Amino acid sequence: MVTPAAPRFEHHRAALGVGEPEPRLSWKTTAAPGWRQTAYEVETERSRGTETSGRIESRDSVLVPWPFAPLTSREVATVRVRVWGDDGASEWSESATVEAGLLSSSDWTALPVTGGWPEDPESDTRQPPLVRREFVAAGIPVAARLYASAHGLYSIELNGTRVGDDELSPGWTVYGERLRYYTYDVTHLVREGANAIGGWLGDGWYRGRLGWRGGFRNLFGSDASLIAQLELRYADGSTQTVATDGSWTAATGPIVASGIYDGETYDARLERRGWSSQGFDDSGWTPVAVGVRDPGTFVAPQGPPVRCTEEVAPIAVLTTPSGRRVVDLGQNLTGRLRIRVAGSEGDTVTIRTAEVMQDGELYTRPLREAKSTDTYILSGQGTEEWEPRFTFHGFRYAEIDGWPGDLDAAVAAGDVVARVLHTDMERTGWFASSNPLVDQLHENVVWGMRSNFVDIPTDCPQRDERVGWTGDIQVFAPTASFLYDVSGMLSSWLKDVAVEQLPDGTVPWYVPVIPAHERWTPIRPGAVWGDVAVLTPWVLYQRFGDVGVLEAQYESAKKWVDLIERLSGDDHLWNTGFQLGDWLDPTAPPHDPIDAKTDKYLVATAYAAWSTQHLALSAEVLGKHDDAARYSALAAAIRDAFAREYLLPDGTMTSDGQTAYSLALQFGLIPDEERRDAAGARLTQLVAEAHNRIATGFAGVNLVSDALTRAGSLDTAYDLLLETESPSWLYAVTQGATTIWERWDSLLPDGTVNPGSMTSFNHYALGSVADWLHRVVAGIEAAEPGYRTIRFRPRPGGGLTHASATHETPYGTASIAWELGDDLVVRVAVPTGSAGIVELPDGSATRVESGEHEFRVALAAR
Repeated sequence: MVTPAAPRFEHHRAALGVGEPEPRLSWKTTAAPGWRQTAYEVETERSRGTETSGRIESRDSVLVPWPFAPLTSREVATVRVRVWGDDGASEWSESATVEAGLLSSSDWTALPVTGGWPEDPESDTRQPPLVRREFVAAGIPVAARLYASAHGLYSIELNGTRVGDDELSPGWTVYGERLRYYTYDVTHLVREGANAIGGWLGDGWYRGRLGWRGGFRNLFGSDASLIAQLELRYADGSTQTVATDGSWTAATGPIVASGIYDGETYDARLERRGWSSQGFDDSGWTPVAVGVRDPGTFVAPQGPPVRCTEEVAPIAVLTTPSGRRVVDLGQNLTGRLRIRVAGSEGDTVTIRTAEVMQDGELYTRPLREAKSTDTYILSGQGTEEWEPRFTFHGFRYAEIDGWPGDLDAAVAAGDVVARVLHTDMERTGWFASSNPLVDQLHENVVWGMRSNFVDIPTDCPQRDERVGWTGDIQVFAPTASFLYDVSGMLSSWLKDVAVEQLPDGTVPWYVPVIPAHERWTPIRPGAVWGDVAVLTPWVLYQRFGDVGVLEAQYESAKKWVDLIERLSGDDHLWNTGFQLGDWLDPTAPPHDPIDAKTDKYLVATAYAAWSTQHLALSAEVLGKHDDAARYSALAAAIRDAFAREYLLPDGTMTSDGQTAYSLALQFGLIPDEERRDAAGARLTQLVAEAHNRIATGFAGVNLVSDALTRAGSLDTAYDLLLETESPSWLYAVTQGATTIWERWDSLLPDGTVNPGSMTSFNHYALGSVADWLHRVVAGIEAAEPGYRTIRFRPRPGGGLTHASATHETPYGTASIAWELGDDLVVRVAVPTGSAGIVELPDGSATRVESGEHEFRVALAAR
């Protein structure tokens, strides 16, 4: 039986308030092995009636064009599909509903509103306002939608009930040009007659302190303002709008201070009970101050919001040598604590967080100037439950001071729990093997990603930084795209990259841009980091089959490559200017992470060739054939220049380091087979001479394992993976790490923290090796964009006796599992709509259709 699933719209997990008037459609089909779609039909039911696309002859089922007239603002459409194969038509799928958001700036009447009292704009302890309004609903609405955003962060209550389950909304975008709003279905919360709506506000990224060395305040504005538009629709077709304007009132609330870096202080004695319900006495409140916001800057979300996705209970309560009490969560994570506590009025519970302990005490030096402290002052009215609203921390340990009563008993009773926050992406990738250290490494990669995908792809979640470094995600995007559906989130962030890109093509080091006191301001072009404009859209296209992201980012990518061409000049060598090069090479001194073994200009020119070639590939996909020819020729010229400048006649390189050879081998920069073989042999030798210890920074970490594999040194690649002495991937695992570290030796072998000022224990970039685990160790990768064809190519080694990987592709679940016994047994599963190529160690290659397949290879043939 052929069964198509209900369609999805663009990359939305929930298609409420979408910003695409013509959302592309995708569906997965369950069918007998080998079944192929030959055609499809889409049916939609809208206010104008039922329409059908008619039968469309196509095998496509991923991101197919919307076949109807565009949606208008607020319009709702239900959609279902049916498909044909050689055996005829399927039944119709279940229906899915899409609802457009506010697609035109003229749809908005809401204005930013905030407290009207004076504030010190340079203070980190400005008390954010509560804002409220009562209104009368003319009846029970058949539909009620709340469209909400803020200058700062918001949380809304309607008739005393919280709206939505998202956190840290509206997230962080380039606010001046793109301010995200969210849409909420609040039909069930609106009553006939008197109602009340109110909003909490926090500083967030908008006006709160951002940046290191003291940072900067009010980078996007000095107000903390709510922007909310509640629209009610009644059965007779009439509508009613309640929007933020001068009729709202404001007062301070129990949040005394709130900041991304420093934490939140909450005084429960200042709570205004019933403030978001009708009938509350707000006679002491003051009129709001009304601000300005260009409604043309509002954008609907492309991906999911931040949510609490898990709760983690402490595994221990520690007493430090100084007598302080610390809860150990057993897992480094991003989020905050929720507490339930009873005590006297004015009792104060202070929570300080950190990633590590040193000398038995909470160790906060790596946080730099982030206070990472939450404070709760009790009201004394029974059992009180509290969780900060507008902050987040990266931590494993939480020091709790002032707890009234028995902390050990409270933890045992579940009264102290960590709430894990990150963008609520769908999990799509899993890996397992016979080696528990490797499995823990992979789990650390997953947790590192979860910890740093907090609305934008950040570098770290704990110190006074937490910004969207472009180089980190450029090297990690292939791993991220396997583990989670990052398509919507990263597509949105890449739009901000294009917005922040300078007119000359320079891509900032991090996006959104904030100023810095040195090095990073003014913005300068840098390889690896700037290449995100070309390479990350290509990864999203390869992994999700999304041509649209290539189209959306093409001009940005082209501007970057054109800039590189100008900077390189006639000799095609990018060998001038500031570069980060192989950032955090383990041989670099702690306070000079640029001082790498591989020449920074070798890195720059290698990446120039790689990005230029990928721009040519993108142009070809988009039908821009003249551009494809031009940039392909330019890439060839850069490769030739690279070989002349950095490759020696014997196949060795001017920079005799692991990163140099990895770049040359993986980026196709060595023109002849003899020197390729020599370079591969030298890379293998370098790893052996280093006793299998890693010797790359950010520019080589995602390449070295593949370069060794390509060079025929698979055993050496496994040796590199399985090494446990520092620097290595498994060194951190043996030291008890539960996330990926910023430095190979963030924790030194003597148990002390690396003295460098940048010492995070939660950075995902060095975890980019997980992509090699998926593709090579387990043996699954996309052979065609979107996994339309899947390559299964397991390469056992390293003493592993089994490995497996599962990936939820755009077509459905694909998996591979192999085990070594008397024979090598390989089992693969191919989803309907895809095909597979199974390449085994005996040299055989077999094409398979959808379904489950098993292969055996005699060990003697390996």
